Amino acid sequence: MIEINNLYKYISGNLILDDINLNLKNACVYGFVGRNGSGKTMLFRAICGLITIDQGEIIIDDKKVTDNDITQNIGLLLENPSFLNGLSGFNNLKMIASIRNIVDDKRIDEVIEIVGLSQARNKKFEQYSLGMKQRLAIANVIMEDPDILIFDEPTNAIDEEGIVVLKKIIKKEREKGKLILLASHEKEIIEELCDDIYYMKEGKIITR
Repeated sequence: MIEINNLYKYISGNLILDDINLNLKNACVYGFVGRNGSGKTMLFRAICGLITIDQGEIIIDDKKVTDNDITQNIGLLLENPSFLNGLSGFNNLKMIASIRNIVDDKRIDEVIEIVGLSQARNKKFEQYSLGMKQRLAIANVIMEDPDILIFDEPTNAIDEEGIVVLKKIIKKEREKGKLILLASHEKEIIEELCDDIYYMKEGKIITR
């Protein structure tokens, strides 16, 4: 479902993504491992059309990802999740859902329950702990049932119970045939969940 050919990205003259070539298919979880600055997040941004690329191509379902084109069929948790502090968890998701208007309140409540935030449904986002904020971001990823799910360090600030919830979600989504990209510093999570693991260093895919 995702084909990446000879991908290069420069920022201020520095090579950030260096000749990336990948073929990723559905019903698989792909792990991406590397230190901060290795290129994982930048690669995810490129796949989503959030940054322009300097050379190469990214093809999703036989369609090229164009510059600044946020692919609608991707659920994305990227770096620090941002929501509106004055809105409740439910109303934050409802506002996001109104953009495409393909899910109803029942589905929003369903994903809130899946991530374990039912008791905090009506609490303002500014009152959420860091772990609760991350759970809400995970709910947002799966809310519209996209075919591609991207999780960039989803375990940040999440407690052990939250990690168990995350694992269940990823395993279930894989069983549904989703293509999942996962970047994490948690070695145990990567090894448990991923069908293939890619190691990145200085913008390149490297051998372990």
